[in-house]
Parts: sequence; C-alpha cells; structure tokens
Amino acid sequence: MIAVRLRMNLQLFAGEKSEKATPKKRQDSRKKGQVAKSREIPSAFILLGGISCLMMLGSFFRDRILMLFNDVFLNRLTMEVTTENVYSMLYQYMVQIIIFLLPIFVIVIVIIFVGYYVQIGWLLTMEPLKPKLNKLNPIKGAKNIFGPRALVEFFKSSLKMLSVGLVVYTVIWGERSKFLTLATVPIQEVFSYVAGLVLKLGIYVSALMIILAIADYMYQKYEHEKNLKMSKQDIKDEHKNQEGDPLIKGKIRERQRRMALMRMMQEVPNADVIITNPTHFAVALQYDGSKMDAPRVIAKGQDYLALRIREIAKQHDIIMMENKPLARALYERTEIGDSVPADLFQAVAEVLAYVYRLKGRRRA
Repeated sequence: MIAVRLRMNLQLFAGEKSEKATPKKRQDSRKKGQVAKSREIPSAFILLGGISCLMMLGSFFRDRILMLFNDVFLNRLTMEVTTENVYSMLYQYMVQIIIFLLPIFVIVIVIIFVGYYVQIGWLLTMEPLKPKLNKLNPIKGAKNIFGPRALVEFFKSSLKMLSVGLVVYTVIWGERSKFLTLATVPIQEVFSYVAGLVLKLGIYVSALMIILAIADYMYQKYEHEKNLKMSKQDIKDEHKNQEGDPLIKGKIRERQRRMALMRMMQEVPNADVIITNPTHFAVALQYDGSKMDAPRVIAKGQDYLALRIREIAKQHDIIMMENKPLARALYERTEIGDSVPADLFQAVAEVLAYVYRLKGRRRA
C-alpha cells in the first residue's frame, strides 16, 4: 500500500508543471502568436498621442474647421444645387476631412506598431487567425466567461473606470470656483477654458492609463510564464522528440558500430603488415607507393578485436610484427583511415622494409 502511494505521489510530482519553459517551448509558443502582451499599453499611448497631437497641431485643426464652416456659410448657401455641384462639394469636403484626420491616423498607427514592437518584437504569424472549431464549444465558452481570467478582466475594467472617474472628479472639483465665473466672460474665453480643461484631463487620464498599462503588462507576463511552465515529464518528452528515444538511439549506435567493425575486418586481408603488442593491441597497416604518400591504418583493435585481427591475418598469411611501443602509439594516436604520424614514419618504414624483404625471400 505504501509503495502504491509513493508511486502515485511520484506520478503527481512528475505531472506538476513546476519547471521553466524550455527555449523550444517558448519558440513554438511564439510561432503560434502566444506571447506576453498588454492591449492597454497601445491604448494608453494612443490617448496620450492624440492629446499631444491636439496640443501641437491645435492651430492647424482650428484653421481647417473654420475653413470648412466659412465655405459652407459663404459659398454653399447660394450655390446652385446640381448633381455636378453636389459631387464637387462632397469631394472637396472629403479631401479636407482626410487632411484634417491624417495626422491623427499617422500617430495612432505609429503608436500601435511601436507599442506592440516594444512588447513582443517583430512577429508576423497567421496562426491566431486560423479557424478553430473548439472555440464553438459552449461548455468551454462558459468556462471562459465565468473563469478566473474573466474575473481578472472584470477587476481590471472596474479599476480602470474607478481610477479615471476619480481623476476626472478631482480635476473638475478643483475647478468648481472657475465654473461660477464663466457666465460673465466672453464666449471665446469659455471655449478656450474648456479646451484647456479637456487637455488637462486628457494628460492626467493618459498618465494614469500608462501606469495601469504597465501594471497590466507585468501581470500578462507573469500569466504567460505561468502558462508556459512544464512538468518534468513534458521536458523528458520534448528531449525525446528532439534527440530521439535513447533506447532506439542506443540500438542504432550499436548497429552502426557493428557495421563499422565488419567493414574494418573486411579490410584486414588487404594489409601489408600487422603490428602487435603482442596480445593487447593490433594495428593493420597498408601502403601503396603509387597511390599513398604515407602508410595508412586500415584496422586496429584492443584485446578481443586484436585477437580477431590476428586470426584473420593468419588465415590470409599476413605478416605480423611484434613492436610494443609502436603498436601502442599507433593505436592511441590514429583512427581508421588515418595516415601514420610523421614522427612514426621512421619506425614504420623500418617495419615495412623488413616485411618487403621477408616477402621477397618467400617468393624466392
């Protein structure tokens, strides 16, 4: 019973998402468009940008509005109403309105781009736009409506409304004495005062929205990191998918090693000499003066492999030479297919010279 409980606890611990996300998990999530971002940051800066635009280009907007009204009252009231005249008037007004709104549109687009670029960098993906049938699930939709995330969004909206309302109330209440004197001032001063008050409210509200947006971004980042967390089993599965199953990889390596050994053993009959230790090491050398610059190692082995190399050499009447330091040096310093190191040329040349003399005697 205790063992079963321990096993269940280990399984629960393995399934608990307590580990930080791996780089691959983060990259896959980014490709799907799942990144930490706050929609409040662009909104807050758009409001601040709009207020700043009104402050910097106030005279431009005023002149455009006055020009439109002047044209209506001075030129259009006595205009002959025809189709061509109406089309011409609408076209001119449309151009003027576009010119009037163009600075605001440019500022809004730039702020949206910069706001999202600062948060998530350059990211272009169509994954969020793909239709997903699971979004039509009413049960899942109800969970989203009444879930913890919905409560957090409701709390944020309520906090935003209360904060903005408090700022507006505080600013207007501080100007209450000025409101009583507006009845005795010219209409131009009233408009000027109201415009200044609106700009003041806009700046205060924008500053408040930026503070709330930064807090929201920190929360979104925390929530994103929380959702990206992985369990130990998830990390193992990801590593297995990337690197392959260790058991399968071990079998593949074992098969590759066997094939390499078989190829090496097939090369032993082509050797000119086998240099031995005499029992622990065996190195097979081949040399063809017309094709090679230096003798080449075509097979080598230790203990059992050395014994197999010697057996194959006996079967094919390959000359074996006992030279303990040379055999050990060749085994440790060369790989299959490598040429003999330059500092061992002299010793190998002496062995090959002896082998060639011995072969000549055998032929004689």
